[in-house]
Amino acid sequence: MLPIEDTILELCAARGPEKSICPSEAARALSPEGQTWSKLMPAVRASAVSLARAGRIVILRKGQPADPGSFKGVYRLRIADDAAALMEATPEEP
Repeated sequence: MLPIEDTILELCAARGPEKSICPSEAARALSPEGQTWSKLMPAVRASAVSLARAGRIVILRKGQPADPGSFKGVYRLRIADDAAALMEATPEEP
């Protein structure tokens, strides 16, 4: 899995299935200190679409699930209900 996808999943899982993250949180987490995180936003969006199509996260638009192939504008990311249960059941690697 790509580092961007890992970061999105980790942040969404940490927030929990009832809450969402702003995609800029993932970009900021991946940006080296002092570098502009906004340049990562297109890659974060592409990774979010890929994860949503795989059923790992849900893309939200105005608080409602959005079609990963056609959403526009401001969006947020939430761990999918099934993915949250799977991440809780999977032990962390040492």
